[in-house]
Amino acid sequence: MSMLVWVMMGIALWHFAIFFPDRFRGGIVGAFVAAIIGAVLVALAINGFNVPGQHDTHLASALDAVPGAIIALALSYYWGNRVEIQRPPLE
Repeated sequence: MSMLVWVMMGIALWHFAIFFPDRFRGGIVGAFVAAIIGAVLVALAINGFNVPGQHDTHLASALDAVPGAIIALALSYYWGNRVEIQRPPLE
């Protein structure tokens, strides 16, 4: 059950990507994937690579995914911005 909560928290934080220019690696879909993967990986690391069951899922379980999603979105933006700068302009 916690896995569902982590994925949903990653998706929730992904929605804030609209406030930034579209320079994420892979565009908005790349940001979507990065937010989900980052949220799940960091939340798994916090929980000792163990997924808590339904009765062990609390509000704190959702907050475990926040730093991972934010870090993954920041890395995706940084990577995409670097690639965009190196790409020659279309004429």
